[in-house]
Amino acid sequence: MAIADQIPTESGFPAKTDGADVIKGIDLAGKIAIVTGGYSGIGLETVRALVGAGVTVIVPARNREKAESNLAEVDGDVQVGDMDLGDIVSVRRFADAMVDQLDSLDLLINNAGIMACPEARVGPGWESQFGTNHMGHFALTVGLMPLLEKTPGARVVALSSTGHKRSDIQWDDIQFENTPYDKWDAYGQAKTANALFANALSRRLKAGGGLAFSVHPGGIFTPLQRHLSLEEQVELGWLNEDGSMSELAKMGFKTPAQGCSTTLWAATSPRLEGKPGVYCEDCDIAVPTDPQSPMSRFMGVEAYVCDDDAAERLWVISEKLLAEA
Repeated sequence: MAIADQIPTESGFPAKTDGADVIKGIDLAGKIAIVTGGYSGIGLETVRALVGAGVTVIVPARNREKAESNLAEVDGDVQVGDMDLGDIVSVRRFADAMVDQLDSLDLLINNAGIMACPEARVGPGWESQFGTNHMGHFALTVGLMPLLEKTPGARVVALSSTGHKRSDIQWDDIQFENTPYDKWDAYGQAKTANALFANALSRRLKAGGGLAFSVHPGGIFTPLQRHLSLEEQVELGWLNEDGSMSELAKMGFKTPAQGCSTTLWAATSPRLEGKPGVYCEDCDIAVPTDPQSPMSRFMGVEAYVCDDDAAERLWVISEKLLAEA
């Protein structure tokens, strides 16, 4: 794919559509899905909508007790597994168990993530946002490839973000070993990595008719903001000084139920057939960033996340990192 492929389909769904409405009328009964981070925020709403449509959903969780408690309210076939995206051994163990237990996997939704956290290391020393948001999901997806490859029409959705606009991949220092750590640059790099991952994965699923996409879910208040102070969120324009939601956030932010809609659209929409690897937002394919628009910071996709060569370069680097883990 290329930036020229970022052409909206005119899906007909407004940006603030509830996720359940996006999949209404689509036959998902009997499908099997894995949703990372599926026990809080938009992940929980993604699971709720899928289970309501007859999908069996498996939620890998770092905190099983919390996951089971949060998912107890979901009426349907939802199961919890043990996995920590920052622990590659646990990711491999979970993926191996799924390959042994399942005959197919229709949907893999790589939803979990961390944002703008203090500098930390995971795995063999990876910067934590790149290591968790990208490498953890890379390891999971690679481990599940035997299922994805044999399931006709399987789809993988990687949650990226408009944060990708903050940074391309820092090819010479991905792990911030020599560069001063900046939590937003690290987050931006990780979200760019998520989009490039979907680009490269789409080619690897093609033979079996599978597809992969990346999505920006929109601005939503969820536990993702847990590392941000009140002062930071006031400065960003999200909150007022008393902690209440700002007028800007009221206009632009979505509810968690609305925040899962682009994920579910990418996971199910027939309009995306033949459009592998595209980046989506607001229940449609995103347009290229218009640098002249005052909204360019908040919407649109940068050309560097649609670059096939960059996607393949990151895939090779990720394979090497995983082999060394």
